[in-house]
Amino acid sequence: MILSLLRMKAIMQKEVRQLTRDRITFAMVVMIPLIQLLLFGYAINTEIRDIPIAIVDQSESEVGRIIAEAVEVTQVVTIVQRYATVHEAQQAINDGTARAVLILPSDLTQRIAQKRTLGQWLVDGSDTMISAAIMQLKNMPLNMLINYQTSQPATFEVALFFNPQRRSAVNIVPGLLAVILTMTMILFTSAAVVREKERGNMELLITTPVHPMELMLAKILPYVVVGFIQVIIILGLGYYVFDVPINGSVVQILLGTLLFILASLTLGLIISTRAQTQLQAMQMTIFILLPSILLSGFMFPYEGMPVPAQWVAEVLPATHFMRVIRGIILRGADLLDVWRDTLWLICFTLLGLVGASLGFKKSLD
Repeated sequence: MILSLLRMKAIMQKEVRQLTRDRITFAMVVMIPLIQLLLFGYAINTEIRDIPIAIVDQSESEVGRIIAEAVEVTQVVTIVQRYATVHEAQQAINDGTARAVLILPSDLTQRIAQKRTLGQWLVDGSDTMISAAIMQLKNMPLNMLINYQTSQPATFEVALFFNPQRRSAVNIVPGLLAVILTMTMILFTSAAVVREKERGNMELLITTPVHPMELMLAKILPYVVVGFIQVIIILGLGYYVFDVPINGSVVQILLGTLLFILASLTLGLIISTRAQTQLQAMQMTIFILLPSILLSGFMFPYEGMPVPAQWVAEVLPATHFMRVIRGIILRGADLLDVWRDTLWLICFTLLGLVGASLGFKKSLD
């Protein structure tokens, strides 16, 4: 068999023309590596800074103010709130407002004179990278307050909540629930509408009295059951195999997961109504999946990202569900405690359904 360069050239020219005419595919070829390289190269940072913390200064003294300033100067933490009682501060950890609390006792001056530990950190240990960063402050020097002639004792005591053994599985398994649901739910529905076009079923749908919103809901509801099956498998294995504690209510877990499943399925529908082919739908899905995994806080702490990357992360449903599911499972929170993330998932689903319905209407014109 003799290869013909002319025939090969003709086919290559056809492929290039076809690629340039397919605007979405051509844009993905350029934009996927460009945007993701800039985004992830800039956003992924294992050096954590500006961890939101609260402080309870029971001493109400000038020394307490100096210690608070010294802790904040490290740039590892940022004081976002001050509370009068330890109970209020612990509630801030439970609802995710603060990742740690610094408690300065009323006898702070006496502790300095006696060269004892000056206070205590209460830390959300469910995130091992966050707790490791706070642990670095355990022995921070405060030479402006006390001059140790011998070996310096720990400046602060540390109490790790929710994961005192600092096991990574405790943090990873709930996060995997968000990642796996993101991948499967978006993949299921990203080709749902465009598949009807490619199979020639769109004309049938046009002739039926089905309303666009009815079609969108009918497309996603069957996959809700699939999502719950995955939830049972992941949490069951996490509990029995990896000994991940489930501190929250099962009802709260299921409700929070339902909101995220609906949001993810809706995101897939938006992709499906915008794509012209299943290949385009798959490319757009990949474009969404990578940021959802890398910017949601699953692999790298949200606090370690620069502000522009956090803005991108805040748009993604996976970021909000990561906080919700870890809060419920590990900290025993409920949906009201994490109401901001709960509200975002609800609004995203409603707006997404409207957007997908309008996109389907346009495809009928």
